[in-house]
Amino acid sequence: MALPGFRHPGLKLLSIVLAALIWLIVSGEQIVERALRIPLEFINLPAALELVGDAPDTVDVRVRGSSGALGRVAAGELVAVLDLRTARAGRRLFHLTGDDVRLPFGIEVVQLSPSNIAVTLEPSATKVVPVVPEVDGDPRDGYVIGAVTADPDTVEVAGPATAVSRLTEAITEAVSVAGATGTVTERVNIGVSNPLVRLLSPAGAQVTVSVAPAPVEWAVGGIPVRARSGVPAEIAPAQVMVFVRGPREARNANAAEFVASIDIEGLRPGTIVQLPVQVTPPPRVGVVQVQPPMVRVRVR
Repeated sequence: MALPGFRHPGLKLLSIVLAALIWLIVSGEQIVERALRIPLEFINLPAALELVGDAPDTVDVRVRGSSGALGRVAAGELVAVLDLRTARAGRRLFHLTGDDVRLPFGIEVVQLSPSNIAVTLEPSATKVVPVVPEVDGDPRDGYVIGAVTADPDTVEVAGPATAVSRLTEAITEAVSVAGATGTVTERVNIGVSNPLVRLLSPAGAQVTVSVAPAPVEWAVGGIPVRARSGVPAEIAPAQVMVFVRGPREARNANAAEFVASIDIEGLRPGTIVQLPVQVTPPPRVGVVQVQPPMVRVRVR
């Protein structure tokens, strides 16, 4: 039976040889110092607080180690980590030491700059804002953009209270209507202009842009003017012309489809007065101008 101290003698001998080889390699390398710029990470930020302002994202360190160890350092192996678990709202100052730097074995921090990190923190806030679709380009000649809608039409955002209070809308990626002659529908991403504010949900919206033929203008003459109350009256001129706007297919509307009237309610017989003409057009047609706008009326 082997004594406890002499179990696995081969493995122990191999360990001694390897340790000796490592010592020889390391002892033969020069100890050097090197200046590096490394990332700064913030951890354990309280859920009710938000970082604002220009918090640094890198720090400068001077490290010491063997030339071989420093030569083997890969990007991202050295990281400064600042713990914010004790943070409170306002402008705060935190100390950063060599112990806050994650290092590979065999390397130590000699100097760290800056050693004091100033950060500003604000309470978190949320808000619901409207989604405003962005439209790019122009439809084909003779067509115009009508209603523009987004689904969903609102989103919830979160961030520092000050930034959230100033935000009035969320925007979408641009939907192109270049050369369009009909409705355009597209699924696009939603975003906000302030980088401190983030979307809670959702990240996309379906934007619908209505494109229709442009309205045209034309004139309709020979529209008789009548008294609304039915009281006999002499009207001069007895007919008016109207300039109207509407879709192209409504241009065939004739004078009989328009109602031109005056209100002589309460006027005594023999009264002579100038009164405005009110014109009611057919559906989908709008009145731009009445000519003449006033007529001479004599109540009988």
